[in-house]
Amino acid sequence: MTMLFASAAFLPVSRIAHAKDYTVQTNGPTSPFSLSGYAEAYYDFDVNNLVGKKPSFLVSYSKNDQLALNLALIKGSYMTNNARANLAFAAGSYVTANYAAEPGFLKHVYLANVGIKLSSDKNLWLDAGILPSHIGFQSPIGKDNWTLTRSISAENTPYFETGARISYTSENEKWYLSAVVVDGWQRIQPVAGNTTPAFGTQITYKLSPRITLNSSTFIGNDKSDSARLMRYFHNFYGTLKLNDKLTAMVGFDIGTEQKHKNSSGMNTWFNPEIMLRYTPSAKTAIAARAEYYDDKHGVIIPSSTTKGFKILGLSINFDYKIANNILWRVEARTLRSNDNIFTRDDGSTSANSIFTTTSLAVSF
Repeated sequence: MTMLFASAAFLPVSRIAHAKDYTVQTNGPTSPFSLSGYAEAYYDFDVNNLVGKKPSFLVSYSKNDQLALNLALIKGSYMTNNARANLAFAAGSYVTANYAAEPGFLKHVYLANVGIKLSSDKNLWLDAGILPSHIGFQSPIGKDNWTLTRSISAENTPYFETGARISYTSENEKWYLSAVVVDGWQRIQPVAGNTTPAFGTQITYKLSPRITLNSSTFIGNDKSDSARLMRYFHNFYGTLKLNDKLTAMVGFDIGTEQKHKNSSGMNTWFNPEIMLRYTPSAKTAIAARAEYYDDKHGVIIPSSTTKGFKILGLSINFDYKIANNILWRVEARTLRSNDNIFTRDDGSTSANSIFTTTSLAVSF
């Protein structure tokens, strides 16, 4: 889910891109060590007067009607021609919500990985540890995303993963290929009683300077061996630069999971989304998003309703770059469900959530 992976050589729109935006040399221009940091504060207000915390399917900007810190992190990196390493620690409401299943100090480990180059003349690497996810278009790092808040798809697919990854970038940088073996569906520590690894792939193809296509997969069990349910997931997105100021992104996720152990029956969920980003100047940007999430059987997002979890979302945001390392953003967003799943502070429920979020991000 990620953007601070300093050794990424490709993937300009994936969750491991834009690392150079956060890296500064600590011991001169030839030092293999670098240090980077990021902090983002926000205020969110829901016009329906929801209770102080967002629903559990939203892990970023999760507090309502209060000034809060979404993510603050500090990261050190080491990079040479043949080796690389990253170590980052984080705090904030994103960390509290998204790392709730992790024990103790692991709740604050954002990245911890090492890598070696496997070929002297090819860009072929093996990395292991806590890695950025190979799935998705969006990152926990707010300023790297087109929209202020994350889509429902991004919030409910892995932002990070623990395991090993082998990756290859072609000499012309048009192709990026990788395969991963990981502990599960966004896990640092595996689920208790789970002894089976999960697997994934990523293929990114830069068709032209204006068109990039990405396909990512996941196959595995995210439960104990005794309750094993195989999950199969595919994420696709494509970006199209329509002109120098307007870019579009179209994405579609689909997944299936066994209804019960050893079952041939499957429960399916899917999620289409589209984003448009317009940059009228070097300091300003406007983005709009439309998304739909359908998880009828509650595989990813549990629901007590008879229709299951089904939501339509729309948003629009404005960005203003105060300085090269300071970004102010404001976004209006609405989510509409088939059922009354949003709880107000008076105890009543609503099918709609309409909220405005503003944030200020600083990086070095």
